[in-house]
Amino acid sequence: MNYQYPFDETWTKEEIIDAVHFFSLVEQAYEQHVKREELLSTYNRFKEFVPSKSEEKTLFNEFETASGYSSYHVVKKAKESSEFNVTMKGNPQ
Repeated sequence: MNYQYPFDETWTKEEIIDAVHFFSLVEQAYEQHVKREELLSTYNRFKEFVPSKSEEKTLFNEFETASGYSSYHVVKKAKESSEFNVTMKGNPQ
């Protein structure tokens, strides 16, 4: 990993930690798998301090540009799935 996670300088230390945790779960979904409920719970926490869809989209785009991982597609798959784990291996973005 040679990139930084996106964050807003106005966030609290706890919010930055929670955002990093969310983006790390997105990475895990691509590199291995992640528990669906943990991902959705972490995403819901992320939405508490990033309620704006436009801000979310900006942060997701920054992360995807830096990492190649689509947060949007991971969250979408988690919401639509009933599987225990979410994995993006072999899934085109």
